[in-house]
Amino acid sequence: MNSCYPAEPYKIKVVEPIAMTTRAERERCIAEAGYNTFLLRSDQCYIDLLTDSGTTAMSDNQWAGMMLGDEAYAGSRNFLHLQEVVRQYYGFKHVVPTHQGRGAENLLSRICIKPGDYIPGNMYFTTTRAHQELNGGTFVDVIVDEAHDSQSVSPFKGNIDLEKLQKLVEEVGAERIPYVCLAVTVNLAGGQPVSMANMRAVKALCSRFGIKVMYDATRCVENAYFVKTREGGYADKTIAAILKEMMGYADGCTMSGKKDCLVNIGGFLCMNDDDLYQQATELVVLYEGMPSYGGLAGRDMEAMARGIVESVDYYYIHHRVQQCQYLADKLIAAGVPIVQPTGGHAVFIDARAFLSHVPQDQFPAQTLAAQLYVESGVRSMERGIVSAGRDKKTGNHHYPKLELVRLTIPRRVYTYSHLDVVADACIDLYRRRERIAGMEMLYEPKVLRFFTARFRPLR
Repeated sequence: MNSCYPAEPYKIKVVEPIAMTTRAERERCIAEAGYNTFLLRSDQCYIDLLTDSGTTAMSDNQWAGMMLGDEAYAGSRNFLHLQEVVRQYYGFKHVVPTHQGRGAENLLSRICIKPGDYIPGNMYFTTTRAHQELNGGTFVDVIVDEAHDSQSVSPFKGNIDLEKLQKLVEEVGAERIPYVCLAVTVNLAGGQPVSMANMRAVKALCSRFGIKVMYDATRCVENAYFVKTREGGYADKTIAAILKEMMGYADGCTMSGKKDCLVNIGGFLCMNDDDLYQQATELVVLYEGMPSYGGLAGRDMEAMARGIVESVDYYYIHHRVQQCQYLADKLIAAGVPIVQPTGGHAVFIDARAFLSHVPQDQFPAQTLAAQLYVESGVRSMERGIVSAGRDKKTGNHHYPKLELVRLTIPRRVYTYSHLDVVADACIDLYRRRERIAGMEMLYEPKVLRFFTARFRPLR
């Protein structure tokens, strides 16, 4: 391993054995799962890169905090600690705990969106768009064009295109835009960050029209790292200071704590507006729980509070991002097509380029994820036409420009040696790519089909 990649800033205290399977076993397992990696059992996977959501290895400090859980039904001291930490590091006045990020998305969508509204954002995310649509809204992508080009090396491909945003406001009217949904970073673009300058400009534009800015803050610490390393004027600032400034350009956020808060479950909704907070406390009782626990045990809120503090440590986040870069560099050196520049939570293989002979409606990314599992026992995730779903009006597939397989690296879980195995499997498969045929869909759920759809290979 090249010395430019940092060693792990932690030592291993507890280990968990992982499954070793034969190719014949994996062929049987993926067939039984309908060639959908989401439907595999975890004990059938050798290296599990399905997601970084809830797969974090928590620290000894977090586990110690779990023993201090105050499980009172109302007014838990762990909620008070979480509230204090969120105010300190994110800067928002109010925080409403939820069981995970989509719980916060549900609350925000139900409170703010009415039928006929438009919600602009820097590329859709699956559950976010689903909640927006279920409440009568229409998502509008206003991300910069470079985000849809896997080979563009623009450092901030997550930026909102201000001209696209202003054009939408002028076309539909500010009164039909309840908020702008700004994701930091942008998952489906390849984990691409948003610049501080763009956040500042989006806030200024929205303030002119009286439109709120709500962040999807799921991977905000990763975004802060990229601001520090890619944007002028921030190299000497701490991750905590950059994060606080970022949040200062928003009116609130949804947060899946299962990512950058370093926990296995949990999330929250933040805001500064007192009236919005009052509505959220009323609705959270119906869908989650009391406003002081929101579907979480006290011990989970304590672990999340401590995880927020740990997440802004430079050595932690530097190692995390460089693990992604290490895997990306090995694939690039072998000619495997991936999204560039590398994001902070995953390496995204460009399945359209990898399997250029497979038409998009034969699901090349889904096919590649299934084949990678058979090849190596590595579980990955499709992020392409299956995830994009169908147009609700026409019933036709959405055809995204990006057809990707996501190799998502859990936090503090795997070593560089594990990533060597992943890289070797991808490279071997790439050398035999012409032998791989596409697939057809056998079962398709109506909502978020990528979770439970089933497929079979075309012969």
